[in-house]
Amino acid sequence: MAHPLLEKQAGQTHLLLGNEAIVRGALEAGVQIVTCYPGTPSSEVPDAFYQLSPEGPFEFEYSINEKVALEVAGGAALAGAKTMVTMKHVGVNVAADPLMTLAYIGAPGGLVLLSADDPGCHSSQNEQDNRLYARLAGIPCLEPATAQECKDMARDAFALSRELSLPVMLRTTTRVNHLRGPVEFGPLPEPEPVQGFQRNPQQFVPIPAFSRLMHVHLLEKLEKLVGKSNNSPYNTVRGDGPLGVVASGISRAYLHDAMVESDFDAAVLELGATHPLPKELIADFLKGRERVLVLEELEPVVENELRAIAQQHGLRVEIQGKGFGGLPQYWEYSTQIVAKALAVFAGGEPAAVCACEAPENMPPRPPNLCSGCPHRAAYFATRRVFGDEPVYSSDIGCYTLGLLPPLSMADFLVCMGSSISAGSGVAWASGRPVVAFIGDSTFFHSGMTGLVNAVHNDRNLLLVILDNRTTAMTGHQPHPGVDQTVLGDNLHKADIEQVVRGLGVTQVDKVRPMNLKATTAALEKFKDASGVRVLIAEEPCPLFARRVLKIKKPKVAYIDESCDNCGECVATLACPAFVVENGKTAVNALACSGCMFCLQLCEHIKAAPRSA
Repeated sequence: MAHPLLEKQAGQTHLLLGNEAIVRGALEAGVQIVTCYPGTPSSEVPDAFYQLSPEGPFEFEYSINEKVALEVAGGAALAGAKTMVTMKHVGVNVAADPLMTLAYIGAPGGLVLLSADDPGCHSSQNEQDNRLYARLAGIPCLEPATAQECKDMARDAFALSRELSLPVMLRTTTRVNHLRGPVEFGPLPEPEPVQGFQRNPQQFVPIPAFSRLMHVHLLEKLEKLVGKSNNSPYNTVRGDGPLGVVASGISRAYLHDAMVESDFDAAVLELGATHPLPKELIADFLKGRERVLVLEELEPVVENELRAIAQQHGLRVEIQGKGFGGLPQYWEYSTQIVAKALAVFAGGEPAAVCACEAPENMPPRPPNLCSGCPHRAAYFATRRVFGDEPVYSSDIGCYTLGLLPPLSMADFLVCMGSSISAGSGVAWASGRPVVAFIGDSTFFHSGMTGLVNAVHNDRNLLLVILDNRTTAMTGHQPHPGVDQTVLGDNLHKADIEQVVRGLGVTQVDKVRPMNLKATTAALEKFKDASGVRVLIAEEPCPLFARRVLKIKKPKVAYIDESCDNCGECVATLACPAFVVENGKTAVNALACSGCMFCLQLCEHIKAAPRSA
């Protein structure tokens, strides 16, 4: 039975996640090549393409990092393929180099870049606003606010990209990616052959003599786009009166809900195509207003451009935005925040808006590694050997959750792949011992360059590669070092140990972190050494082992009656399977993964067969 997203007939309505709607829109556009590096909140998009790839009319790859993903996608677009590349917002930082140049040389086949931003830092180290990247690169930017728009804008972005031979950014946010809504399907086209590469060095080879003219042509395309934006169905005006509200992105949905639940009345300009802005439409909207409120998350991008448009047209209109009525320049907006700002804007009292609030006295749920996680075992052994003496350099992945006591294994974090290079800098500048941690997927993403740099410059660093055999944090996507994937074996596996030795590291060891004695011995050996040392801690993620590798642990741990309740196991290991009830320590059999690591810590912890 075909997947619902591959339904060929038009007219059916499905309840879809925003990310699923983006996939459907790309399919309706006839996408031929899809590349990605997974990252929340974008991950469901490539995951869906991955699941569909055996029967879908497109080619798909999980790329090594976002820069490579965009370069592969850019090359495919140069060869005439309709191409989509997906990543989270910080991934665009990695991909910024090729993005800036692809805007110059173009994308004849059509290239859509999904940038999934994360206001509120739900799963990210920052909350940057990637609308600024669209402006920096000089490419169009579309911002959906509903599941239907996710589908329609993804589809239309391909047509726009191919028409102008420009990459197009589809900028979403966490709430858009993960909302659910009805989506009416359009038809799926019949598969087409890729157009093919047409040699044109003056267009595709940006040496200075050519790139100077390319910049001029890019600005000409943007000017043409302004006219298109003025007539875009995604930029709409409704209502009238002296008060006006301009909203973009998910703020449009918050505005709609706030107006439904209050008696606020004003003219509204909704912006879905947000770069370049529809200058004529905006100027006409401002001419009829005395005061205008701008609703947009994060940076005052539209607000500042509105001020410029008002100045250019000599309009004496009061424009309010960031800082007005409690509108912050950080975190997410909400219906409640928008309703309050509207009430202040109208000079009244904030309307009572229904809010989704957590029940009182909810216990806190700090971030924690899963029970049976091999990272916990590696951290426990490292702390036992090194204590507080070294500086612990962390990276992006599940293992970042080891930052809290009692493990306390993250003293600083910059970005993906930085644990090695930034850790080298700390070791060089401070003279203190440094232990850096990096995951297997992150090592392939951007850790290899930092490691070869450390070897080349003879830094004093112990690197622990936490190899759990998958890209765990974002949903068990494959990477070059995995043994097996959801779709089968990895036929071209890259061996981390061989890569590390190939980069010039001579002090290398590999352990199973669930073996406390062997891991401790390896760490003790490296503690007394100097230079670049690498310990590979290889053990599959227990969730991945159950789901994909079909490994089932037959036993669970329990604490016998002779336990004196010293609490050492909870205080030092803090496995979430441990519970303390009425002052007595026990193991929750349902939460226990059966890893048996804790049996190596205390004679009172035993193993029992897992009940059916």
